[in-house]
Amino acid sequence: MAEPAENPSDITQPDPPEPPLPSSTSAHDATPKSASTPHPPAPRNAFTELMSPKPSAPISQAPQSMASKASQVIRGTFRGALLEYILHPEEHPSVVLRTTPHTVLIRDAFPKATVHLLLLPRSPAHYVLHPHDAFEDAEFLATMRAEAEVARGLAAKELERRVGAWSETNRKREEAKGRGVEEGVSGRDYGREVRVGVHAHPSMAHLHVHVVSRDMHSEKMKHRKHYNSFNTPFFVPLADYPLAENDVRRKTGFQNANLGKELVCWRCGEGFGNRFAELKRHLEGEFEKWRAE
Repeated sequence: MAEPAENPSDITQPDPPEPPLPSSTSAHDATPKSASTPHPPAPRNAFTELMSPKPSAPISQAPQSMASKASQVIRGTFRGALLEYILHPEEHPSVVLRTTPHTVLIRDAFPKATVHLLLLPRSPAHYVLHPHDAFEDAEFLATMRAEAEVARGLAAKELERRVGAWSETNRKREEAKGRGVEEGVSGRDYGREVRVGVHAHPSMAHLHVHVVSRDMHSEKMKHRKHYNSFNTPFFVPLADYPLAENDVRRKTGFQNANLGKELVCWRCGEGFGNRFAELKRHLEGEFEKWRAE
């Protein structure tokens, strides 16, 4: 089965249906019981059971449909929670950054990096589709790409506001300006530090595009799936759509394996196996180096 970036145990599953009640039968309709004594069950043979062929494992299922996720819960958040921002953005001014006839841009409630925004399409014909399907529509894809570039620019400005004071590139720009030199002097391009894409198996019920800084510096990044969902092919850049029919990133087994991959630092390439806590400590140092560039 397709795995979202969250732990399956964090998802509240619906209660199983109750077994049907036995049909009531009147005394006149009851079938008489056989007078013969039932045969006792045959004794079990442990060796025969051990050697008998076992049923094969089920084949991986296709990713769960977006609409079917709306009633589920992850870490106390309904998987359908994004719909509220799509339908009523004006009621959430502290979360919504930009609204257009086509999209709503919000802050991610559980950011996995210094800046993490979500771009939500407002088209009912598309927001309940899986990204692979929605972005087959060329006109819709073009609209989302244009809106995403505006969102990238806003994210870049926010990123510079938060970390720009540590940048050596920015320091040199300011020194040059102080000497009256303007030509050929530019600061750090923070737009290049912002990634735009989707998860191959989205955890929420409504289509959303991640607009996220590449640093992965956040207390909300708490386990391997969080990290790998942004640092393996599980994260599909918006620029790569539409995907070819034979693109391996469409395959459930391939993407489930990506979430379970050994951890690798996004910046220096050092491997950490399954040692997530060690990777987190390492990323603290990498963050300081990255923001100082």
